[in-house]
Amino acid sequence: MTKSCSQVWVHAVWATKNRMSFIDKSFEKQLYKFISNQFYELGCVPKIVNGASDHIHCLFLLNKTKSIADVIKHIKGSSSFFINQSNFIDDYFIWQRGYAAFAVSELELDKIHNYIKNQREHHRLDNYK
Repeated sequence: MTKSCSQVWVHAVWATKNRMSFIDKSFEKQLYKFISNQFYELGCVPKIVNGASDHIHCLFLLNKTKSIADVIKHIKGSSSFFINQSNFIDDYFIWQRGYAAFAVSELELDKIHNYIKNQREHHRLDNYK
């Protein structure tokens, strides 16, 4: 083989510091759009970015030249900076350390996409964090 081929879908989740409810509906769409654009800049194709007031879910196609850790480190850092520079909240914003990342089968993409799409409703009904 002369070329490398990779198609790894990743479902990543991370939370706000101390699971504080900092992500407000008033700016969440701007935040998710910013994060999606950051994925594109890294050569990762985002399928969906969504979340709840205290955490975020992302489903993206990993660039074959990037590690999951490097991608998420960049996304978390740039989005923290974006939130703080935009003055969306009165407090200093930071994400909690760490993240969860799961490989997603092509067969499960729609199921995971719908799960992420309905995060606020899911957590409102279950009162789960």
